[in-house]
Amino acid sequence: QVKVAEYGGGLVQPGGSLRLSCEFYGTILSINDMAWYRQAPGKERDLVAVINSGDSTNYADSVKGRFTISRDSAKNTVYLQMNNLKPEDTAVYYCYADIVRTILPRDQEVWGQGTLVTVSS
Repeated sequence: QVKVAEYGGGLVQPGGSLRLSCEFYGTILSINDMAWYRQAPGKERDLVAVINSGDSTNYADSVKGRFTISRDSAKNTVYLQMNNLKPEDTAVYYCYADIVRTILPRDQEVWGQGTLVTVSS
């Protein structure tokens, strides 16, 4: 069984910063892609940023230059540093990992429980 603990989120003023983190633990052999998604009220869940096992990254156009995704493979943890936050960044943020387990079945996609980020003055 693989579990996840998601941290961060909260209320921040426009222009402010927040850091989200997500730790995966349990029967983990390795982790392929790790990512952050977000879902604003009344909208679909969208990809924010993704990082692969080689530390290559991709970002949604709306967050390029403001958000940075990183990972600590030794800790099975993914981070999202969010700078210059805007009201339109308000959403529930979910972490995701494509995990190879030590037991069968080998592959498991794991989602965090979600954390609310509110950008408002």
